Amino acid sequence: MDVTIEAGWKAVLSGEFGKDYFKDLTNFVRSEYKSHTCYPPASEIFAAFNAWPFEAVKVVIIGQDPYHGPGQANGLCFSVHDGIPQPPSLVNIFKEVETDTGKPIPKSGDLMPWAGQGILLLNATLTVRDGQAGSHQNKGWEIFTDAVIEQLSLRKEQLVFLLWGGYAKNKGSRINGKKHLVLTAGHPSPLSANRGLWFGNGHVSKTNDYLRQHGRQPIIW
Repeated sequence: MDVTIEAGWKAVLSGEFGKDYFKDLTNFVRSEYKSHTCYPPASEIFAAFNAWPFEAVKVVIIGQDPYHGPGQANGLCFSVHDGIPQPPSLVNIFKEVETDTGKPIPKSGDLMPWAGQGILLLNATLTVRDGQAGSHQNKGWEIFTDAVIEQLSLRKEQLVFLLWGGYAKNKGSRINGKKHLVLTAGHPSPLSANRGLWFGNGHVSKTNDYLRQHGRQPIIW
């Protein structure tokens, strides 16, 4: 896998690319994409990193797997390509944004406008086989994305980390809560949201309040 990634990210993560686990991961991903239909398209595997420079990241949202249906995954967690129906979790995210800010639910489920304002939309696993959720877990991606979170926590100040659901919350141990704002809630999936674990979390307004307090532009959600 040729890692084409924004220069700032490449400098921060270059140490990972030479490690044995990443070489094994690269060989696995190449084999999977050659033998099976996988998502996102190979050119979009590192889209979350190429959307915005490392130095300009302000907010981190952590997902789990890319969507495993045709045409959905675009390399940003929870996001889908323009024109693709919004999955239930994304619908619930937009509903919470609407409740929190009054902004109506957008027609497009492409979250690139968020990424372009400094939100890193990071899945813990960056690839998946068609129709097989979790099929690329425990192959090395989690080690890589743990390193991403650790570097962000170490090198930057006053980030906002939004951890939604148990899987994302487990990444919280990599974050220095004294330097950054860490907000947790249930997963936005219907299973969690319908049990009262998602709606009303107020994370959008809390994020913007924190950014303003530290002299940064709030996010236009």
